[in-house]
Amino acid sequence: MDTQEQELEDIELFQKHVSDRFTELSSPPEDDALLSVSWLHSLLDVFLCCEAEFEAILIMDRDPSQLSKPPFDRLIPEFIERAVKALDICNAVANGVDSVRHCQKLSEIVISALDQNPLGDGHAKRAKKALLMLLSAMNLDDKEGTHVKATERSWSFGRRGVNKEQIAGHFRSLSWQVAKNWSSAKQIQSMIYNLVAPRGAEASGLPSPIYTMNVIMIFVMWALVAAIPCQERNGLPTHFPVPKQLNWAHSLIGLQEKIADEWKKKEKKGMSGLLDELQKMEKLAQSLIDFTDSFHFPGDAEKVKEAAANVSELKEIFGRMDQGLTPLQMHIREVFHRIVRSRTEFLDVLEKGSAPVL
Repeated sequence: MDTQEQELEDIELFQKHVSDRFTELSSPPEDDALLSVSWLHSLLDVFLCCEAEFEAILIMDRDPSQLSKPPFDRLIPEFIERAVKALDICNAVANGVDSVRHCQKLSEIVISALDQNPLGDGHAKRAKKALLMLLSAMNLDDKEGTHVKATERSWSFGRRGVNKEQIAGHFRSLSWQVAKNWSSAKQIQSMIYNLVAPRGAEASGLPSPIYTMNVIMIFVMWALVAAIPCQERNGLPTHFPVPKQLNWAHSLIGLQEKIADEWKKKEKKGMSGLLDELQKMEKLAQSLIDFTDSFHFPGDAEKVKEAAANVSELKEIFGRMDQGLTPLQMHIREVFHRIVRSRTEFLDVLEKGSAPVL
């Protein structure tokens, strides 16, 4: 098999793997709901697997001079630019995980207060106070969400120290800086800008996996921003064009449409994000607020029983968060460092490809 045939076979296999991986994501098991913490772990695994395979196709055993010629002299710098923007999103989302963790801590107070038998008036009052703080934290405007008021961005995951301040009756954990006027929605928009599928002969050649990986990177960053409370999400795009005739795109487009529909509902309700655990926690909190607001010892037996069931469900959500949030933050860090490494390797290839032959 000659080099060109092998290349075409590698590209076809890569696209098949992309299709298979997103098909699995689009049909998660019951305990791995769309945009849950565990599903986001699966999404990041898909990104890392696709990125490794993409890099092998483009760089391994290839003459660097080939990638310095048209259209690669345009496509690769554009890919690198999107990768840099993805680094900012990783920073902002990792910061957003801290705000999810804050909601988790408030839910722990609610559980502790209401998981009592018998339940007293003091328990109900303590739970109500924590519930009000929880709903307040969940319904922050993205512009006032958890982020550092700084003029500089942090370009690495090295921790600069975590400050905490009490504002409007709740705490915000501040870390991993991004500029105060930075917008995650605008960052996604800028990544989508000028994204065009290859045509003609380029559609079956090396430009094809470059386009595929661009789409994967944008989709993953977009899904993270939609799920995790993130700085300035107002105006987050709900659609970016991916040709439906591409054999790997069907499942990805389906996921995009599902998430976009949920996001449109979110914008109307003003929730803190589409993370499955947060959405369920908010519904339970609303129900428990009603219960604690009207509770007087010994309370209506039927309502106490219903509240106990809600507390039990809240415990389960707390447990999933407790197990998944720190590993998720580490997973985001892994993606960040992979993108940094990939960017460095592509810059090295471009430099070698443009070097004069002695």
